[in-house]
Amino acid sequence: MAGCRVSLCCCCRWCCCCGERETRTPEELTILGETQEEEDEILPRKDYEKGRRYEAVKWMVVFAIGVCTGLVGLFVDFFVRLFTQLKFGVVQTSVEECSQKGCLALSLLELLGFNLTFVFLASILVLIEPVAAGSGIPEIKCYLNGVKVPGIVRLRTLLCKVFGVLFSVAGGLFVGKEGPMIHSGAVVGAGLPQFQSISLRKIQFNFPYFRSDRDKRDFVSAGAAAGVAAAFGAPIGGTLFSLEEGSSFWNQGLTWKVLFCSMSATFTLNFFRSGIQFGSWGSFQLPGLLNFGEFKCSDSDKKCHLWTAMDLGFFVVMGVIGGLLGATFNCLNKRLAKYRMRNVHPKPKLVRVLESLLVSVVTTVVVFMASMVLGECRQMSASSQISNDSFQLQVTSEDVNSSIKTFFCPNETYNDMATLFFNPQESAILQLFHQDSTFSAVTLALFFALYFLLACWTYGISVPSGLFVPSLLCGAAFGRLVANVLKSYIGLGHIYSGTFALIGAAAFLGGVVRMTISLTVILIESTNEITYGLPIMITLMVAKWTGDFFNKGIYDIHVGLRGVPLLEWETEVEMDKLRASDIMEPNLTYVYPHTRIQSLVSILRTTVHHAFPVVTENRGNEKEFMKGNQLISNNIKFKKSSILTRAGEQRRRSQSMKSYPSSELRNVCDEHLPSEEPAEKEDLLQQMLERRYTPYPNLYPDQSPSEDWTMEERFRPLTFHGLILRSQLVTLLVRGVCYSESQSSASQPRLSYAEMAEDYPRYPDIHDLDLTLLNPRMIVDVTPYMNPSPFTVSPNTHVSQVFNLFRTMGLRHLPVVNAVGEIVGIITRHNLTYECLQARLRQHYQTV
Repeated sequence: MAGCRVSLCCCCRWCCCCGERETRTPEELTILGETQEEEDEILPRKDYEKGRRYEAVKWMVVFAIGVCTGLVGLFVDFFVRLFTQLKFGVVQTSVEECSQKGCLALSLLELLGFNLTFVFLASILVLIEPVAAGSGIPEIKCYLNGVKVPGIVRLRTLLCKVFGVLFSVAGGLFVGKEGPMIHSGAVVGAGLPQFQSISLRKIQFNFPYFRSDRDKRDFVSAGAAAGVAAAFGAPIGGTLFSLEEGSSFWNQGLTWKVLFCSMSATFTLNFFRSGIQFGSWGSFQLPGLLNFGEFKCSDSDKKCHLWTAMDLGFFVVMGVIGGLLGATFNCLNKRLAKYRMRNVHPKPKLVRVLESLLVSVVTTVVVFMASMVLGECRQMSASSQISNDSFQLQVTSEDVNSSIKTFFCPNETYNDMATLFFNPQESAILQLFHQDSTFSAVTLALFFALYFLLACWTYGISVPSGLFVPSLLCGAAFGRLVANVLKSYIGLGHIYSGTFALIGAAAFLGGVVRMTISLTVILIESTNEITYGLPIMITLMVAKWTGDFFNKGIYDIHVGLRGVPLLEWETEVEMDKLRASDIMEPNLTYVYPHTRIQSLVSILRTTVHHAFPVVTENRGNEKEFMKGNQLISNNIKFKKSSILTRAGEQRRRSQSMKSYPSSELRNVCDEHLPSEEPAEKEDLLQQMLERRYTPYPNLYPDQSPSEDWTMEERFRPLTFHGLILRSQLVTLLVRGVCYSESQSSASQPRLSYAEMAEDYPRYPDIHDLDLTLLNPRMIVDVTPYMNPSPFTVSPNTHVSQVFNLFRTMGLRHLPVVNAVGEIVGIITRHNLTYECLQARLRQHYQTV
């Protein structure tokens, strides 16, 4: 009998428990951490077969991104070569004729006509899409860091970037096409997996994959790496560039995919360029847009070595000088950028076009006059001519007479200044790397000075422009100048001039952009010479350390000028004197698990926050909560700073009903409303609070704190339940997901995960919402759609731990929750920027 009683008792308990569980609402199950079996799940269930298919599709998309990026590079290279050959062909013929007839002014006008036309077209394209200006690397770096720059990865931006860069390069400006290739690859990576575009609204495909920011960010990383790989023929360097300079959030699986994408871009470009230029399809002779060629000594010179151990000392000195020159370049360009922001950008857009045309005119006149007046006529040796022609055929394969220019010089001589100025920048770099004939020290010094100043002025005007190739050319002239000085004045005959030109290019480029690992690998892959690894690495490290002593890299400077809250890799050691409570934002804008539509609209229209904490106010036990726990009493200081904001927010919510459209307007959910309206004397709020099925107390606090309230009433703790995104709230309002006051929240329509992500990445805006279609008295239950377990930190967490968690996990919001689950603040990337941390650290020192 005893056993029967026990069994019966257990059975009764089991039945009671089951009965209680069956009557629980979905909200109660969410709070208790339980799930409810339903056919249409709100969150996707783990499906391993679907996961394998997802991974396979991801590999195919990565391959497609690489191929498309390679084709973009092929398009840019083809038309740049076409326009450049057309321009230089006409101008060279005119100069040769006018040198004898004395009509050089006509040749200058012809060159001005070509350059101004091309630069004007490039500036017009930037007016259409302003984000297409510059190299795009700072913007992509911001995007991969977690900051969404408007329009940076749109199709229209890609078109304006591609056409604009080929016009600006063909227009004779001191800019490169390799930098914009990185931006172009990133746009391809962002748009291709979505299979939709704002510019092509009518073309849509039902492609359910990759509907999240994380997937899109990974593809942008792959596209940026493919852009580097296509530009320099350096797939490994592209992968490292995306890791070092671009992505803030990296994982092991992404590494292999990014490398595969880079390889696809490199070999796609190589395949088509080799076939088009050599007619030998499948030969793979031209790996990138910029190829440095093969460095080797002449067979007849037995004393020649590419570099020796003694040369490392010179390389270190060149690295120091390159860092100083790079810091000077960045300082001047920063001052110019600030001047443009104050005096050019506020004016009509036509002023930006005029500035670009002014730079084009000055550049053209300087190039022409320097070649005519400052150039030296140097003897052209037969051996150098032969070696140059063979090199021309092997490496550049240009269909022009020769890259050596004889402007204004008699037969059997060449103009060394015109050889550098009247050639495409890639050809000039190859001349400095491989030309056996000498360039005079005066010519190299003047060329370096002119190119340095004009390139600094050009970077930042309203045209698509890269900085890699101008920096390489400027640095190569500096390195060749050092080699000439060491050979002619010190008597070091064993020096190989091409090596010093390469090291000079690396030193100056490293001093400007401050990259180390990725730039080392890019230069090694571009030279196909692994023995250059050590000197290039040492030079870049010294150049970076020297430049960092004075200012930041050029891309970081432009990011700072735009005011973008970019997060560095780590914080300084002294920042550990701060805690999460010192940097958090205590003034919270929050929502309740069950919130009226009028309150949601008011919050969304009066704030720009991307996410909102979902909280409840604990009214039942606040006295014991405040008096009985010493740890909680220590947190009162966090609440005191936010009481005014909370009072103002509640006052705004209570008054938003007055400014809202008439409640007689019907919502799509109004069909569920009963025909009988409740009596006016009934307190609907009290009815809602007393309903047993509601797991959250105080759903609709429409009163502001009163002066008669006690301390406990003023500082009612906000129990944290989760985070809800702005896009999710707007989607719920647009789709009419709500229920009436007289019904249970179980009657609210449910949206699946696929339906919630259907509008990604362009969710509707709250300001575009038609308020006449909404009934302000309806209620939205946000608990099925919130994130109930986001990353959180304690108020006493060190800033370094907060920073590492925020950056490595790719967060945008980090709630600060105390020991009993009360939210006391929230941390965003603005609170973790260098400027904000420095300001809080100064405040900390003042209070200590």
